[in-house]
Amino acid sequence: MPGTVQSVERAAAMLQLLAAEDEPLGLVQIADALGLAKGTAHGLLRTLAEVGFVDQEPGSNRYRVAPDLFRLGAPKLDLNEIRARALNWTDALAARTGESAWLAAFRDRHAVIAHHVFRAGGGSQVLATGTEIPLHATALGKVLLAFDPGAARSQVGVTPDAFTRTTVIDRTGVLRMLAGVRDQGWAAEVDEYRPGTAGIASPVRERGGYVVASVGITGAVDRICDERSRPRGALVTEVQRAARSISREFGHGRTE
Repeated sequence: MPGTVQSVERAAAMLQLLAAEDEPLGLVQIADALGLAKGTAHGLLRTLAEVGFVDQEPGSNRYRVAPDLFRLGAPKLDLNEIRARALNWTDALAARTGESAWLAAFRDRHAVIAHHVFRAGGGSQVLATGTEIPLHATALGKVLLAFDPGAARSQVGVTPDAFTRTTVIDRTGVLRMLAGVRDQGWAAEVDEYRPGTAGIASPVRERGGYVVASVGITGAVDRICDERSRPRGALVTEVQRAARSISREFGHGRTE
């Protein structure tokens, strides 16, 4: 049987120590209490602080358990909060690509649109905010299905609907498709949900890397894809850039 991971054991012990104290503890106190070298304790504290489990008092080497630790298992972020943090970047994505930009999150076995920016000059369009869209047949949904364990669990035993002739519905095909999404870090749809429509989406991550939403664009196949029905590289880059920017709003990838 594999042994335990020492660094995880030490981090757990550190959290237990801090949670048991009413006042913040200094680095030396923590190191001495756990029998750790000062450098080792400092490295663990920095990591725990970066993922939001420990707070460091400004200008000191004293630490306490962070409020984020007690929110583990709490309800998912409100869609309005997700929208508020992503609003500017989603709007900018629509402006840069000239396509409709959408932001979605997993709720109740579907991807739910939290924000929708119309394509400029696109004529009559219907606001999609609040709309449920399928996980397996849309780029936004595929991202959530690939990276959110809750979304994946929600589809166990469910027979996917075939919206078009190209919708992937067999289990092997879906699993292969999702593996590709995880490998490349973005998803696409081409004629899978609505005929003549294509989309590109990328994950939005919170501070620890957990995917809280997906952001992307949707539009006519001939605009989103090249002559071989492959998503245009420039558009993929724009979507990924927007996803990274929104993720930074949630604390992911920040170095400070």
